[in-house]
Amino acid sequence: MSVEPGGEKGESYISIIVPAINEGETINTLVEHVRSLPFDGNIELIIVDGDPEGSTISGIKDPDVVTMTTPKGRAIQMNAGAARARGRVLLFLHADTRLPDSALRHVRSAMGDGRFVAGCLDTDIDSTNPLVRLNARLGSLRPHFTRVPYGDQAFFMERDYFQRIGGFADIPLMEDVELMGRIRRRGEPIIILPDRAVTSARRWEEEGLIYTSLRNSVLLVLFHLGVSPTTLARYYPDPGHGGGCG
Repeated sequence: MSVEPGGEKGESYISIIVPAINEGETINTLVEHVRSLPFDGNIELIIVDGDPEGSTISGIKDPDVVTMTTPKGRAIQMNAGAARARGRVLLFLHADTRLPDSALRHVRSAMGDGRFVAGCLDTDIDSTNPLVRLNARLGSLRPHFTRVPYGDQAFFMERDYFQRIGGFADIPLMEDVELMGRIRRRGEPIIILPDRAVTSARRWEEEGLIYTSLRNSVLLVLFHLGVSPTTLARYYPDPGHGGGCG
């Protein structure tokens, strides 16, 4: 894999955009993970810190990472990263999610055959707890039926298409569901790759399996019933941090 430094000329094939906040202790592990992914094209890595003081990006050791600061909020951060990106394809990666080795090759293949406007990966969770894993597997079935995946499934789409549909809505929660729901309502095809993105189990472990599952399910239902994301965000701690409401 070759990496396009932010200041040099040329276009990367994939721009990986990471919204992050309070991730200073683990951000270099994420950078190393992205650098280790097998891929024979150019990768641009953009990390957008939701702390205007830059507490996450200040510790990044790799000088080729493109770094930015914005106000807190995943939609704000990801839209800002997309506006800066030079890659043909945008891939939005949560800071606590890791990609399998096959992911970038399969993303390129999916975007190259012309049948799909956007896509994501299947999902898994980094836990040995059988109940947590069972809950995660059951939850991963929903997007296969609704075709509306969650943000921790590593969304990807061509940059021109993302710009044409207006990017993420400026809402504090459910920006992932809103975007993919908008694409689905347009009648345009979304592919869910079998490769599994693995998300940290930290929220489940910190808040409890039953509480987290029930809260996320209730918030999702209320969102589809038309309750404002601003109202819903009051019941979801720190929506700019970690994984999605999945």
